[in-house]
Amino acid sequence: MARKHTDHLTFDNPVTRHPDITPPEQDQDMPGLDAELEPRTDRGERTYRGTGRLEGRKALITGGDSGIGGAVAIAYAREGADVAINYLPAEEEDAERIAELVEAEGRTCLRIPADVTDRKTCDRIVEEAVDGLGGLDALVVNAGRQVATASIEDITDEQFDETVKTNVYAMFWLVRAAVKHLEPGSTIVLSSSVQAYSPSETLLDYAMTKAAMNTFGKGLAKQLAPKGVRVNIVAPGPVWTPLQVVEGQPKDKLPQFGKGQPIGRAAQPVELAPAYVFLASPESSYVVGETLNVNGGADSP
Repeated sequence: MARKHTDHLTFDNPVTRHPDITPPEQDQDMPGLDAELEPRTDRGERTYRGTGRLEGRKALITGGDSGIGGAVAIAYAREGADVAINYLPAEEEDAERIAELVEAEGRTCLRIPADVTDRKTCDRIVEEAVDGLGGLDALVVNAGRQVATASIEDITDEQFDETVKTNVYAMFWLVRAAVKHLEPGSTIVLSSSVQAYSPSETLLDYAMTKAAMNTFGKGLAKQLAPKGVRVNIVAPGPVWTPLQVVEGQPKDKLPQFGKGQPIGRAAQPVELAPAYVFLASPESSYVVGETLNVNGGADSP
């Protein structure tokens, strides 16, 4: 007998628990908004049910206004955490919605609009989060830049530089600024990608940065483990987010986005959130330097 899907803990068929979407060809200016995405995403607004697994925690989430980051912010709040979300100023509309949902749970949502491609700004983001939350014990490095480009000859120096700064430099700067605030039991979670293992021919620069993130995270995990600070990585497969419609996918490929996965569809952001909750929670105390692949069945190391 089929069960009605009511929240992320409902026992049902994973193939059909979210719609097999066929997104129309669409375009948004960088950085893109969840509010303008067609079809809209499920970030857990009505489908994530908390169980108190992060009670009293204080988390900074970059890219926390939309997509996976927005879903993580909602989930963390419903699990009992106060959150600071970083995002670009142009994403304020999405950030306001996430803040409403977080605050509806009785949790703090500190909004920090800022561009992570600058070192001093990354330092400031961390300090504002620490001051605003009264400390920091979870860092989720999630903000990313992805631009589909058919030929390496068309990847400009400017695009390459912006992608590397957003995905690699910012990760390094944010972690470096945060570690002095992280007490034993704290966690760092990095958002990598299936592209790190199975790169698309149109995402050379993006895939390279995600492979770098995996290596960085595993090395950092060894360095910080003796201090009781755990570092892990999540590697999502195709997830329906604004990243895909700005320049993240060729426009003619959007209707088939995610359909090649064994599960037969793209993920919704809420389906990634439990991985980030698990890796930030004490129940994963012996999980260190792991890359958790959430990709609908695609091969991965």
